[in-house]
Amino acid sequence: MAGRKLPPFAAVRAFEAVARHLSVKAAAEELCLSPSAVSHQIRSLENYFDTALFERRANRLQLTLTGRGYAGKMTALLDAFDDSTRRVREAGHRPFRLICTPSFAARWLVPRLDRLSFGDRVRLRISDGAPDTDFASNDADLVIQWAGDPVPGVVTEHLMVSERFPVISPALKERENVRVPEDLRRVRLIHFETMDGWTEWFQAAGVERPAFPRGPTFPHCELANSAAEQEQGVALAIDATVRSTLAAGRLVRLFDTTIRMPYLIYSVAYPEARRNDPMIREFASWIHAEVAREGVGPSSYVVR
Repeated sequence: MAGRKLPPFAAVRAFEAVARHLSVKAAAEELCLSPSAVSHQIRSLENYFDTALFERRANRLQLTLTGRGYAGKMTALLDAFDDSTRRVREAGHRPFRLICTPSFAARWLVPRLDRLSFGDRVRLRISDGAPDTDFASNDADLVIQWAGDPVPGVVTEHLMVSERFPVISPALKERENVRVPEDLRRVRLIHFETMDGWTEWFQAAGVERPAFPRGPTFPHCELANSAAEQEQGVALAIDATVRSTLAAGRLVRLFDTTIRMPYLIYSVAYPEARRNDPMIREFASWIHAEVAREGVGPSSYVVR
């Protein structure tokens, strides 16, 4: 690749300021230079191009046709340069603002954050319902959500699919002598307000379901998982949110029957305009790699 042939940066900066203000004096005040120094930079740029960029008409400074075209490009480039420079300067200090559900935060994300290079700067906010992807109002850099419909201006990357199966505390399993799926017809079941899933699970297991409701109902799976740990009943857990709890032995899985419901897909979402933000890119790459290590990611994730 041939080397870039660029004009002196100080001259370009002086030209762009004069072009915006159409005043050497105003540009000099902005740049903290003398008017003669700014005029010298303009002359050097015109010499570089061997063409006039300004002309005076009735004692007013105006851009030539060439100068007008160049000024528009330079203002956009310098604005982008300023934005990129600011982001680099702030990258080591600004927090990364993240919204997700309680169970995903407590059971999956937080135990892994020490493996993220800037995990100590994550500012986590919990959403009881579906996390809001209106980035103009939610004050977030990225949202982890149940995959939903495409949103204009938002990138959605499918992160993981997850099965559901019953879980129980070891002590309650022994006390209730739970051995076969039919035993769940006589023990207390823990429910979700939405996405309950028990009807589908009993159907998949080939067992006549008990009369519902039969146990406490909670607004999200984190409370259901916690209730199951406290021996309050059997929860129909989402695989991705109980892996560490199963590994620690606080809950045990019951039976091989699982269900996979169409909406059990976690995704990451962020503004389209910030697709190339370094922190968003690093977080997205990190979380996809973490999911791939566990083998719970979709065969391919979709970018909308």
